[in-house]
Amino acid sequence: MDTGESTPRRRMRADARRNYERLLAAASTAFTERGTDASLEEIARRAGVANGTLYSHFPTRQALLEALLGDRMRALAETGEELLDHSSPFEALAAWARTAVTHTARYRGLGASLMRAIEDESSELHAACEAVLAASERLVARARAAGELREDVTAPDLYALVNAVAWVGEQSSPAQGERLLTFTLNGLRAR
Repeated sequence: MDTGESTPRRRMRADARRNYERLLAAASTAFTERGTDASLEEIARRAGVANGTLYSHFPTRQALLEALLGDRMRALAETGEELLDHSSPFEALAAWARTAVTHTARYRGLGASLMRAIEDESSELHAACEAVLAASERLVARARAAGELREDVTAPDLYALVNAVAWVGEQSSPAQGERLLTFTLNGLRAR
């Protein structure tokens, strides 16, 4: 199963590595089914390990999310950088926003976790969120400089809007989220 997790920083024994992988797979399933607030004890149980094993690998929920999402968030930031070469700065921004919504909609409740992490410098997800925000800042600045984006739009605005749209998609339907994103993007265009 591709969980998209980051590689652990220290070398592990084979049994510890298996536990780590099982925990990531169980977390991915639990977060998909129940959202990012799913019980950590349930995740340990699904992985067939003790709670202490879970906490030795992932001392916090944010550490577990970072392991699951770190590579994906870095890829999202890289996508933003690649889109800087797009011929239309606004279309690049819109493409990035759609990619970011898809990323955020992966796990129910992820948007709220990401919004908390961007504000909490001690969060394991903070650096990854900062990289995503920096990429969106360059897209926003480019679209603004080209006269395609309203002057008052900021990267934190876009970050919050992406997370809000993902939340709407969770609460109603992905189609409703896409509809809201289209309205939002249209509202961000320079007149």
